[in-house]
Amino acid sequence: MHKSRFLLPIPAALALALAACGGADRSADDSDNAAAQADRAADTTGTTPGDSAATTVAIVALQPTQGNQTAGELRFTPGNGRVDVTGTVTGLPPGGTHGFHVHENGDCSAPDASSAGGHFNPAGSAHGRVGHGDHHAGDSDNISAGADGTAQVVGWLEGVTLGDGAVTDIVGKAVIVHKDADDYTTQPTGNAGDRLACGVIKAN
Repeated sequence: MHKSRFLLPIPAALALALAACGGADRSADDSDNAAAQADRAADTTGTTPGDSAATTVAIVALQPTQGNQTAGELRFTPGNGRVDVTGTVTGLPPGGTHGFHVHENGDCSAPDASSAGGHFNPAGSAHGRVGHGDHHAGDSDNISAGADGTAQVVGWLEGVTLGDGAVTDIVGKAVIVHKDADDYTTQPTGNAGDRLACGVIKAN
């Protein structure tokens, strides 16, 4: 009787010890699982691989060419198979209509911005009007100034990309605002006249 009193608790003690070890193991497993889930959640947030070009936003600060006062700031964002252009241009002749294009060289150093070259045209297309058949990738609709010489730009480009390094990429190209309206017909410039402002497109 004396021995049985001390031997009986041994299996119970052993069971308790095993249970404690099992509980510790489960706690460690739970911690590992929680960490793995956190890692997976972190991996699924942010930009989807391959989407960097699609989410690029670009801006341009327009500066007046010599003898002019036209300036502005524009924003380029990817849209439905196109690039949308929004912003404000100031210092235009009141009530005027003006050609507005992306040009092939990101160089506004010449006093008349001739250093920006011709319209951006990687496909070698004829000049025209965006959304109406053949046109340069850099062709966009005319902009119109109000009585205060300010134009609110709401336009778009087709056949271009943003920040992907392709031949269609407009980051690093120049934007030109012209003195006259683009007639969408005359080759290769639309007869839009002198260059009032120039700026280089930069990824934001």
